Amino acid sequence: MRRGRWASLALGLLRLCLAQANFAPHFFDNGVGSTNGNMALFSLPEDTPVGSHVYTLNGTDPEGDPISYHISFDPSARSVFSVDSTFGNITLVEELDREREDEIEAIISISDGLNLVAEKVVILVTDANDEAPRFIQEPYVALVPEDIPAGSSIFKVHAVDRDTGSGGSVTYFLQNLHSPFAVDRHSGVLRLQAGATLDYERSRTHYVTVVAKDGGGRLHGADVVFSATTTVTVNVEDVQDTAPVFVGTPYYGYVYEDTLPGSEVLKVVAMDGDRGKPNRILYSLVNGSDGAFEINETSGAISITQSPAQLQREVYELHVQVTEMGPVGSPAAQATVPVTIRIVDLNNHPPTFYGESGPQNRFELSMNEHPPQGEILRGLKITVNDSDQGANAKFNLQLVGPRGIFRVVPQTVLNEAQVTIIVENSTAIDFEKSKVLTFKLLAVEVNTPEKFSSTADVVIQLLDTNDNVPKFDSLYYVARIPENAPGGSSVVAVTAVDPDTGPWGEVKYSIYGTGADLFLIHPSTGLIYTQPWASLDAEATARYNFYVKAEDIEGKYSVAEVFITLLDVNDHPPQFGKSVQKKTMVLGNPVKIEAIDEDAEEPNNLVDYSITHAEPANVFDINAHTGEIWLKNSIRSLDALHNITPGRDCIWSLEVQAKDRGSPSFSTTALLKIDITDAEVRRLSYMKKSNFPGTTKPVRKPKFKPKKPHSSQGLFLHPHYEIALFNLSNMNLYSRVFQGAAQAS
Repeated sequence: MRRGRWASLALGLLRLCLAQANFAPHFFDNGVGSTNGNMALFSLPEDTPVGSHVYTLNGTDPEGDPISYHISFDPSARSVFSVDSTFGNITLVEELDREREDEIEAIISISDGLNLVAEKVVILVTDANDEAPRFIQEPYVALVPEDIPAGSSIFKVHAVDRDTGSGGSVTYFLQNLHSPFAVDRHSGVLRLQAGATLDYERSRTHYVTVVAKDGGGRLHGADVVFSATTTVTVNVEDVQDTAPVFVGTPYYGYVYEDTLPGSEVLKVVAMDGDRGKPNRILYSLVNGSDGAFEINETSGAISITQSPAQLQREVYELHVQVTEMGPVGSPAAQATVPVTIRIVDLNNHPPTFYGESGPQNRFELSMNEHPPQGEILRGLKITVNDSDQGANAKFNLQLVGPRGIFRVVPQTVLNEAQVTIIVENSTAIDFEKSKVLTFKLLAVEVNTPEKFSSTADVVIQLLDTNDNVPKFDSLYYVARIPENAPGGSSVVAVTAVDPDTGPWGEVKYSIYGTGADLFLIHPSTGLIYTQPWASLDAEATARYNFYVKAEDIEGKYSVAEVFITLLDVNDHPPQFGKSVQKKTMVLGNPVKIEAIDEDAEEPNNLVDYSITHAEPANVFDINAHTGEIWLKNSIRSLDALHNITPGRDCIWSLEVQAKDRGSPSFSTTALLKIDITDAEVRRLSYMKKSNFPGTTKPVRKPKFKPKKPHSSQGLFLHPHYEIALFNLSNMNLYSRVFQGAAQAS
């Protein structure tokens, strides 16, 4: 009958639980700007640091049951947040980027264990000024005719900044304030400044550096402004605005008595002054020939048409005209040059070089290195003359010396010519390779038996320009320094060399990078040393890495990398957790004591152990490397232990020393109290403490004490029956309760 009453009670409680309703929990809605509730209309700046607590989910359960919180994301999306299920604290776990993802969808849920309520929320990512302007559609190259009017638009650059607001607005300006160009700060349109002109013959290419700068904004709590630069290459297009120019003037020709009709006397050479798109050139004789001479209209070669015996004069003054032919074949610009032709018949003069003051066999010139290709050495005033006439005055000119650097014009002279030396290889004219270039001008007669000749030295003193970048003698520098080095200690010296001379060759050093805070560099010597206040600690940071820059006076620079390793110093003694430690040793098993040495490297942090004092001394052994302590092999029982130490119990005190392997070495001692027992005694002691059946201490029969159901989810029965904790959703568990109640009745 007693069992039947308890079964009836169980059935009644079950029906009562089934009849109870459990209402779902819900979130609080605290509105816009709140950081507590259901995340409705919640926004977060994109520069929020990872690991920040950004929101707290908050809700309640009508029955007051404990609630838990959860957050989840679409499988294809990033899991940006994590949540503390108990307190609802939401933490940012991944970096935000508004330009990539301006809103984040998440499912937040609240549960009381039975019911789960989920809501879809959208978290807005607000902008921070973390993007720099970026020029698009590079490279920028513009072709501009040299006669473009001042103020005309030349080109348009365009930079975009993916930030919003002022951080996304872009303005433009030029890096070089003395440029003939100007840029519209809002549109990026590049114009030729008012009053400025372009000249193809003076400069064929201009490099314009344009800077794009955003309007600034906040990033990680600070005001920042980003910028970007680009280069617009402005190629100047040649326009026909320069008359043709004769080369090698004045022109002198000679006719000898043995010259045959049709023979070439001399050749005039002209070129279009517009070098970019030169026109075709035609030559003609204007007057002075009296029919005795003619000129080839394409080559400029002047020939004699009669026998020298038929000529009536000793000197002929011819006027040669050169005419440019435009694109449609119409005449364009013209130029005229006089040509003097003498009638002679003897070869009794060698070619002779003349300067401005008379005959001269040495010519000197100073010029900048790397002149433009095709430039004429205008500082040289050289004339070569052979006073003979006709074939006796015809000679060749050539430069003797390093090949391919210069060429001489004209190469064939009749009687007299102005010598022109033209740059052929600008790269080879390098002050750092050779400060002086020396050549010989050689003039040798062509058609005479005597082959008279003469030479003149041409000495060119090169002037240095800033055409080199400082270069380090290594791409990276590795240094080591003891961690106990005082502030101001030298670390490593870097060296960069700029081959240029004067101020251009002076190098200034600087360092930068995340690892450079504790170091300084001497701007002139390149010596890197620690900050005066620096305190180095290999245990905190063992390696530093930063960059060193070598820069000349005009901002040309190169970079090398510096790696600094702190050498560990034995400055930490080993430390035990406690100075007095208690251990229980079971016969046959060791006990272990451990000390920690906080030094960074071996052998400073390697610890050896030893027993410094024990009485009697022949009871324990210790592993010097692991700190394990065990009884000597001869001691196999407590009786044997008591025989060694009569009159004492099984607790011993040892003094253990931990000593590191550094130099000098540090050591620490600890007192270890060891209680020794065997396995059987330890088992009986454990059972006695735990009241296990079979021990000498009686086990009390538990009294029945009904317990309060927990959250309407469980039912507690008398301990003589089956105890079942059931949930309203687990019907299989109901059947076990019914079966247990039926058996009891």
